[in-house]
Amino acid sequence: MSELVPFEEALKNNVGTKTAAHYQTWLEKAEKFRALDAVAPKVLAAEDQPWELSPQGWLRHLINEQLGLREYAVNMYIQEIAPGSRSGKHRHASEEMIFVLEGEGYDLHWDPDPELQDTYIWKWAQEPKKLPWQAGFFVYIPPLVEHQHFNASATNKLRFISNTCRTLKDLGYDWLVQLENAPEFDALQRK
Repeated sequence: MSELVPFEEALKNNVGTKTAAHYQTWLEKAEKFRALDAVAPKVLAAEDQPWELSPQGWLRHLINEQLGLREYAVNMYIQEIAPGSRSGKHRHASEEMIFVLEGEGYDLHWDPDPELQDTYIWKWAQEPKKLPWQAGFFVYIPPLVEHQHFNASATNKLRFISNTCRTLKDLGYDWLVQLENAPEFDALQRK
């Protein structure tokens, strides 16, 4: 059996004659990444942690792609919820972990109930599970669970750190769906 070079093998099997430089492109991207990584900051000063009034509510960004830090796997922010208020309701493909820094409140979780026929048919529970928590508590939110955070106090603010995995986005699972906005965001949109 004679040894064939790859292009001759393609011709022999009638599978096409297209050529590409994909591997070279990967090498070039990897080289650019290493160059950027070498100068990417390892410390983000407090004044460089931007605030955003988003559909989720008030967020102070600690780690994400836009900040250019040397961390490439997670998104992390501090969320602040005013007394008696709530976050937006949403779901995403990655699991989420929150650590409650200050205040007390609860989460509502609507668990997914997928059905597989020719395709997935996604449904969520009609009635949510209520999960109460307070400062010092750790809360786990499984993937694709619709959820919303509530401040149980009428007088004190609520603050927690949220952490999600952003590597799923690179795998094609950037399934962030905003179902309801935080009241402060809607109020700003009406102005």
